[in-house]
Amino acid sequence: MTNPLLTASPLPYGLPPFALLTAEHYGEAVEAGLSEHLRGINAITASAEAATFENTALAMERSGQLLNRAAAAFFTLVSADASPRIRELETELSPMFSAHQDAIFLNRALFDRFAAIETGGCDPESARLVEEYLKEFRQSGIQLDGPGQERLRAINAELARLGTEFGQRVKDGMKSAALWLEDAGDLAGLPADDVASAAEAARAAGHDGGFLLTLIQPGNQPALAALQNRNVRRRLFEASVVRGSDGSSLDVLDLARCMAGLRAEKARLLDFANYAELVADRQTAPDFRAVQTMLNRMAPAAVRNADAEAAALAEAAGHPLEPWDWAYYAAKVRREKYDVDEQALRPYFELDRVITDGVFFAATALYGITFHERADLQGYHPDVRIWEVRNDDGTGLGLFLGDYYARETKRGGAWMNSLVDQSALMGTRPVVINTLNISKPAAGEPTLLTLDELRTLFHEFGHALHGLFSKVTYPRFAGTSVPRDFVEYPSQVNEMWIMWPEVLSHYARHHVTGEPLPKAVVDRLEESRLWGEGFATTEYLGAALLDLAWHVLEPGDVPEDALAFEAKALAAAGVAHRLIPPRYRTGYFQHIFAGAGYAAGYYSYIWSEVLDAETVDWFRENGGLTRGNGERFRTELLARGNSRDPLESFRIFRGREANLEPLLKRRGLE
Repeated sequence: MTNPLLTASPLPYGLPPFALLTAEHYGEAVEAGLSEHLRGINAITASAEAATFENTALAMERSGQLLNRAAAAFFTLVSADASPRIRELETELSPMFSAHQDAIFLNRALFDRFAAIETGGCDPESARLVEEYLKEFRQSGIQLDGPGQERLRAINAELARLGTEFGQRVKDGMKSAALWLEDAGDLAGLPADDVASAAEAARAAGHDGGFLLTLIQPGNQPALAALQNRNVRRRLFEASVVRGSDGSSLDVLDLARCMAGLRAEKARLLDFANYAELVADRQTAPDFRAVQTMLNRMAPAAVRNADAEAAALAEAAGHPLEPWDWAYYAAKVRREKYDVDEQALRPYFELDRVITDGVFFAATALYGITFHERADLQGYHPDVRIWEVRNDDGTGLGLFLGDYYARETKRGGAWMNSLVDQSALMGTRPVVINTLNISKPAAGEPTLLTLDELRTLFHEFGHALHGLFSKVTYPRFAGTSVPRDFVEYPSQVNEMWIMWPEVLSHYARHHVTGEPLPKAVVDRLEESRLWGEGFATTEYLGAALLDLAWHVLEPGDVPEDALAFEAKALAAAGVAHRLIPPRYRTGYFQHIFAGAGYAAGYYSYIWSEVLDAETVDWFRENGGLTRGNGERFRTELLARGNSRDPLESFRIFRGREANLEPLLKRRGLE
């Protein structure tokens, strides 16, 4: 049978024909795509004609279509449904992708042609395209001599190999660390549907009865807020935070140390003081010092707030507090002080209703788009649902895929990615995916969300809108292809609609009675908004500052003891709180060590939140959930991608530069 990936998909919007694909198809198509792309590059450099925008930049944008198609489908499976064979292919192919990038951006003849392009007569987006390519050449090491380039290629290949290994060990480690309990009494306090999910997870994992508490990617596990048995909480907490650092075969500290050393060497090769400086050169932040200044400004106030929360929790507990007690007593204090019980809210947040009457409803109210489920189309797994998204005039905008349930073949966390990028040049419309890790309930039972899962659902859909609304000419600029410290901004803005009265009243209804979430409860949620911000901000800053600590190292300064280094780094940054480990410790910090693109950039969430807080204020000042407001945000910001400076898009949308004060107020850090 002919490999379906070798030709353009005949399905709507170019959706890959997943039902027809085997693991071998992916491998064959990727390798064929790598070869075809290089032939296209060679044709550009072999041209005897003088370099022009059309025969160089446009030719570059048009090249690699097979590779793009195959890689998008393949890496979707790598993260969301990786069979053993797909994992083997990932190990085989990742160094090939790294070598391929080097073959392009260390190609002196190709660089010379780009450098010779006269952009004086180009439109702004076309001129920016050439500028961005030249910047990537320089950041990739085109200026290095032969031995320097050879060493850089070796570093990049090894980083690709190590990152793949890190990600696979972390995925296996999360599965291995799940806590099996024989006695139902050990689960006292957990909602009935969570108990049923734990029983189903135990059965699926091959246990003869009992219950399996599976883990999510961050250190703080949701069940810690409900489990009444303190010893079970301790066991769950310890299982979570020692992942990847317990000396077992799944320990990743050796990989983290090697990667930090290689990144330091790479930065030095490229004439940067450290890897954090190299990364900052690619972001919207003016420089690394600006990032440090912002984080250091927030840390003392965050820790003070966390200490105040800890005192209240210790009083509620009546005994010295331990880290595994925090979430449990934080929920208890919230119930007693604010009369808010997060577990009691879950029946009002049923997944399907939240999607259709919450997430989609808000998008329709703001942007006029509509969603039409396509049962005739098939994703890469039976749990994947597909909607066609249409503009208000009925024209097709793109496809949206939702993959919401956790499974063993999926990595932890939540993310958005694109299967097809929008491009006027290529005549393509977007196909985007949201992937979450919600525990799948027993058959016939509803999927009830926690507040965190509710927030994640809206957050990831903000990324999806960024991809769906893309309206650029060149694929390089489409959707979320913006600097890392800008990419979280639209997704954070979309979280504002969770509690917006018109949206909340539409989706927050009891899944049995249909009764709306009482207004008194909504008011109490607002009153308790700042409760827990000390913990949340300290936990986040711990991870962001730990990330930077690993990436300001100089070659030769990589520590022998990774855990001692972690402790020292947190203490030096002022966020070493005995009761609050970082959101991600080194042993499971997949964002920065497994190729997720956040190395020296995990700060981007809070950097983007500065813009987000300003944007929320703008919506409130201008009437909130209106089509006019949505169209302005869509046209001036979401549609632009990276076709112009993203901060310029923000300034045009907001009418001025962003200020830090709205964020400080939001997080109680004034």
